Amino acid sequence: MDTEKGLPALPKSLKAFLIATGILLVALVLINQPLKTGSAHQGIVSFQLAGSAEQALAILQSWGSEGLQWARLSLWVDFLFIPIYCLALVRLTRHCTLDRPGVRERTTARWIRALFLVAGLADVTENVLLLNNLEAPTDAFSLAAAISALVKFTALTVGIAGLVIIRAARRHPLVPG
Repeated sequence: MDTEKGLPALPKSLKAFLIATGILLVALVLINQPLKTGSAHQGIVSFQLAGSAEQALAILQSWGSEGLQWARLSLWVDFLFIPIYCLALVRLTRHCTLDRPGVRERTTARWIRALFLVAGLADVTENVLLLNNLEAPTDAFSLAAAISALVKFTALTVGIAGLVIIRAARRHPLVPG
């Protein structure tokens, strides 16, 4: 047991999920590099947040056919990344609440896990919309993908902030180790 923090060491399965998440995140960042253009300063993220067909088309044109292949690869790798990061964050939430038996902490942890699952579902929805938007962008798909991306980013941000709050709420466990 880590007596300083009150938590036991990370289980091997959680470590594996966190490492896999890190590896896939690095892969996505590397895949995103050729997608950074004048019209897409953030690469695939710019395409995710393009709220209109006009913006999406400008990004696609700046990428060209080679960039389109990188974009497809990014979206397909992201389909693998989604369940890995969702499981890692849900398991991390469970681990962070092992020494938090209070009702408020347990309720907060349930909300945090729900936020991570919402982020994953929004990410899947976003990827499906973006794959459909790669050929002939439409305003409906562009706007829906942008909304899905915002839901994903918001759920992840609030969920991670919730984890920090749970860990900071009580510096010492109720039952000393």
